[in-house]
Amino acid sequence: MKILSKNGLTSRVQASGGGLLAAASNRDCLGFCATRDPLRSPLAHSPRFGYYVIALLAATILASGCGGGSSLPGLPPPRPVASPMTQNVFRISSDPFTNASSQHATQVEPDAFAFGTTIVAAFQSGRFFVAGASDIGFATSHDGGATWTTGELPGTTSFAQPAGPFDSVSDPSVAYDAMHAVWLIASLPIIFGSAPPPAPAALVSRSTDGLTWGLPVAVAPGQSSSDKDWITCDNTPSSLYFGHCYIEWDDPNAGGLIHMSTSTDGGLTWGPIRNTANSAAGIGGQPIVQPNGTVIVPIADYNLQNMIAFASHDGGASWTATVVAATISDHFEAGGLRSSALPSAAIDAAGKVYLAWQDCRFRAGCASNDIVMSTSLDGLSWTPVSRVPIDSTTSSVDHFLPGIGASPGTSGPSARLGVTYFYYPNTACSSATCVLDVGFISSLDGGVTWAAPVALAGGMSVTWLPNTQNGGLMVGDYSTTVYVGTQPRTLFAVAHAPSGAFDEAMYAPKAGVITLSGGARRSSALDRPIPGAHSDHPVRRVPPIR
Repeated sequence: MKILSKNGLTSRVQASGGGLLAAASNRDCLGFCATRDPLRSPLAHSPRFGYYVIALLAATILASGCGGGSSLPGLPPPRPVASPMTQNVFRISSDPFTNASSQHATQVEPDAFAFGTTIVAAFQSGRFFVAGASDIGFATSHDGGATWTTGELPGTTSFAQPAGPFDSVSDPSVAYDAMHAVWLIASLPIIFGSAPPPAPAALVSRSTDGLTWGLPVAVAPGQSSSDKDWITCDNTPSSLYFGHCYIEWDDPNAGGLIHMSTSTDGGLTWGPIRNTANSAAGIGGQPIVQPNGTVIVPIADYNLQNMIAFASHDGGASWTATVVAATISDHFEAGGLRSSALPSAAIDAAGKVYLAWQDCRFRAGCASNDIVMSTSLDGLSWTPVSRVPIDSTTSSVDHFLPGIGASPGTSGPSARLGVTYFYYPNTACSSATCVLDVGFISSLDGGVTWAAPVALAGGMSVTWLPNTQNGGLMVGDYSTTVYVGTQPRTLFAVAHAPSGAFDEAMYAPKAGVITLSGGARRSSALDRPIPGAHSDHPVRRVPPIR
């Protein structure tokens, strides 16, 4: 992502001890417009002020005893924060960089893709305060997640080996092109400065084995602004567009205008920029491909007020106008955490699309978020929003940053789904008391019922996380879940208490931690949204980016 002074995104950055100081314009205010929100004016030079206010409001709502809804057992209660719970997970990668301009040792924001027994994951290593990271790290498993080989992509930033031309890189996403037998990692190149030169909208790194990566290919060179890329490929041999790969991003300088580009040669070259038929704006799109070759792109509108979607029926030559899939009503997380209601999408073997995000419509007073879901068979008509029943709607738990996955060989009433997510056991916390955990929940029947949630890792203080200019303390803007056959796999950031440096790295569950059971199931079929439910914060006129 290029940072431009005319959009208010330029920062003065200097080293100070082991960290960074930045003087940013009013646009850089954790996703809110400082000039229109009284909570973000002069007092809000402390970026956590707004979070304290929301935490206080949430505490007041909870204390009032409002609310109703389902009664489900939840996850374990909060634990004293001394060191994170890691007995269920193992570390698969760590930040190898030492440049003084980044916050080390930090790894955030993983995405992964599985094909056969191979899993390739990508994530930011060495998070900058301003935007992006020292490089994109990768972790590859050829045995379904039992063992991993890790490294960093070449040719991206000046810290990569060999070095690339960019100052930073962000927003990794992973795909596999079965026709051309190539793995693809998409990322966003970043150039710092008050007047950075044009750069590609995105980079695509290619590998035939997930271990050795070539120099990145430029997508749409000469752009001044891009954000939140996502990549996918058509892997159905019977599809007319088998071997087409698609990448989506948005243009902040154009108010979030949505862009698409298509490759037909394994990511070696990319076609011209295409827009939706109604030139829509959005952020966080996740294109997915149905078995018949139709591409559906669920995405949030640029103000994060609605989930919208659009499609292509001609291999990316043109794109339809957007439709509204659902409204968004989300709770503003406490503790200064970077979090927003971006979409996570998956598709089953029959082409049914599952769209998940964080939302508070089932919680009295919008006191906390659930993970919610809507589905579609065509990208045009979407089911009413349902709640993933992790716990009761009257619990104190706040759930966010979901990553949904579907088993590729299952569909319909036997579709296997999994959701990885982060959560606070107590929504009414502050930056000094918020405890961050990671959970997982699965369904064996397409989301009709769900197993009991599994606590993967946690007990993390948010103060152990690196800070960011756009959004706050960071584990990532999204999570990931993939399937190897019918078995779910995930990885995520876990932080330990810093000791002279940060200690945040990539972890995966140990064998046997995530188990699939046909025993007692939980359902949210009787849950109903609170009448008049709406977000507990102003419109996010500038969503967290990069």
